[in-house]
Amino acid sequence: MTNRKFTRRQAILTGTAGAAAAMSNLSFLPVNVENIKRLAVNGGEKVRSANWPAWPVWDQSAEADVISMLRSGKWWRGNGDYVAEFEKKYAGLMGTNRCLATASGTTALLVALHVLGVDAGDEVLVSPYTFIATYNVIFLNKALPVFVDTDPETFLINPLKIEERITERTSAILPVHIYGLPVDMDKLNAVAKKHSLKVVEDACQAWLGQYKGKKLGTLGDLGCFSFQNSKNLPTGEGGAVIGNNDEIMDRCHSFHNCGRPFGSVQPTSEYPVRGSNRRMQQIQAITLLSQMNRIEKDADIRLENAKYLDKKLAEIPGIVPAKLIAENSRSAYHLYPFRYISEKFGNVSRLKFIEALRAEGVPCSPGYGRQNKDGLIEEALNSKGYKRLFSEQRLKQWREENVLPGNDQLAREAVTFTQNILLGTKSDMDDIVNAVTKIYENRESLL
Repeated sequence: MTNRKFTRRQAILTGTAGAAAAMSNLSFLPVNVENIKRLAVNGGEKVRSANWPAWPVWDQSAEADVISMLRSGKWWRGNGDYVAEFEKKYAGLMGTNRCLATASGTTALLVALHVLGVDAGDEVLVSPYTFIATYNVIFLNKALPVFVDTDPETFLINPLKIEERITERTSAILPVHIYGLPVDMDKLNAVAKKHSLKVVEDACQAWLGQYKGKKLGTLGDLGCFSFQNSKNLPTGEGGAVIGNNDEIMDRCHSFHNCGRPFGSVQPTSEYPVRGSNRRMQQIQAITLLSQMNRIEKDADIRLENAKYLDKKLAEIPGIVPAKLIAENSRSAYHLYPFRYISEKFGNVSRLKFIEALRAEGVPCSPGYGRQNKDGLIEEALNSKGYKRLFSEQRLKQWREENVLPGNDQLAREAVTFTQNILLGTKSDMDDIVNAVTKIYENRESLL
């Protein structure tokens, strides 16, 4: 057996039993130390072979309500109580007067933008580092998404870049608390107030995230959430709009229910306003009510583990965790993000780093890309509708200004872990740190 010394960094990172044994008593190992130190992607032993926490997690105690509802035949919100019960409970959790449950996070955004007056020919300022739904809903309202550059350190819309994108057609700002990270809402709201713009928070990944002690989704005119299967509060598909203005929320309810009267939306006819069917189903609400029993505990576990990773990963050259922008703020950590600086790893590409980390037993992904260059954008701009709504000169200017160096940088550097990984133990987090450290120490073997 070859006996080689471990570096100080390897010696202090002893989260896994294999690593601890390797550094304390090599004779207990079934393989030689060279095989342990060799990267798994190169044929060595991987740091972790155990499974990560599964997601979503079903609570069997909810099955009685599901069966009762199915047998009753009351499957939609019009003749059942579960959706309204969820709305009341979620509003209480978020600290708002009202909540409207919807079919998805996308439909929540569609409802919010429509009710706040975003219309054909308008422009909406939006984060480019996001899921496709954020700007798809702008297109579906026949408005023009105007991307504001990203601050790579925070992964979020750069508030200092917002005002320069405003035109006479700008009607709203759609900031995204991506991965659950809190946008600098004080600066953003100050610009919105100055220019009389509506603010819709895309908090679809930000349940229980906070900005200066206030819940994300409660800091604009309306906040929107998603409860899709991967989300921290899941029900397969589902969403919600929250707000404090009763008149606006009445209009949201009416619009999502085919334009029927509701509250202050008076019954001047059977369908007094335009609307669509964006309703949540009873079975979705039952699932959410069950999942809400664990959401706060899970959020605290994710936060504790994320803080631990922040501290440990920041000690590794080239690994830069996302920066929180304000005191008394917290991310929901739908994903745990960090930036990978290739130069610090001897110019090993991010693709090879991710491949090596996965081989060590740590699932990861590159996150979002250059969304502002998606093919659907040109498909929309070249459509007959957009050519009617916007002048050739404006569309040409839009294309020329769609240059976002901060977002491009982040799209090159970002690496993420999914939220279920953060539900593991402290030892699980050490596995992540050990795996990244192992790659760093053996970076030259990836060239």
